[in-house]
Amino acid sequence: MPSGVRWSACLLSCLVLTACAGNDLIVKRQAEADAKIELLLQAEKKNAQLLSDLSARLQSQDDRYSEMAPQVKHLQGSIQELRTAQEELKTKVSGFNRQVAIPKIEVVNPEAAQKSKESGPPAEYVAAFGMYSANRFPAAIEAFESFLKNNPGNDYSANAYYWIGECHYSLSDLGKAQTAFQKVVDSYPKSNKVPDAMLKLGYTLTALKENAKAKAVFEGLIKAYPGNPAAAKARERLTAN
Repeated sequence: MPSGVRWSACLLSCLVLTACAGNDLIVKRQAEADAKIELLLQAEKKNAQLLSDLSARLQSQDDRYSEMAPQVKHLQGSIQELRTAQEELKTKVSGFNRQVAIPKIEVVNPEAAQKSKESGPPAEYVAAFGMYSANRFPAAIEAFESFLKNNPGNDYSANAYYWIGECHYSLSDLGKAQTAFQKVVDSYPKSNKVPDAMLKLGYTLTALKENAKAKAVFEGLIKAYPGNPAAAKARERLTAN
């Protein structure tokens, strides 16, 4: 082969090898770029998932707060009433320890106390109310129910049903709380516990998400007992909603 031809062939081979090497470099860089893009896409997908999980958690917390808000507001509104009842109970129990006769618990039922001025409330009732005040709600429910069974038609029957409702409400047994409060309203319309029972019935219905029924109860309370403190609380609830 002539030397010129050999030289040309050699030059052509070098050019081909150089082109192949350049193509390999391009391919390598393209592969590296694709890998980086894939990593970025995976990171973006992971961040999107984390953001979605965080949003779901925040929404869950908002939902839990919305569900608890009525009960928290109710507890705030009732705290003073409970403290007053507890202080009155301490005073009455102290008097009981000093006297043979059982004292009247006027904070529970002033009207019935006047009717029973001589004898005061039955000992079973006083004991049951003491359990309620000590937050022994299951025991208080059992004691109040025993009192109702053993003392049918007693002046404190309406009060017993009312406190049974309060116990169930405190235990978040809203269905039974509703039944007890409704019993006071339906069976003891002349009792002075009816306004309080209507108020707590409205709170219970609100917690049960039966807002239309709760509104009707609050409005009925305001109409029937406009000057009662329970009616004032019902107005506050309607205004807040």
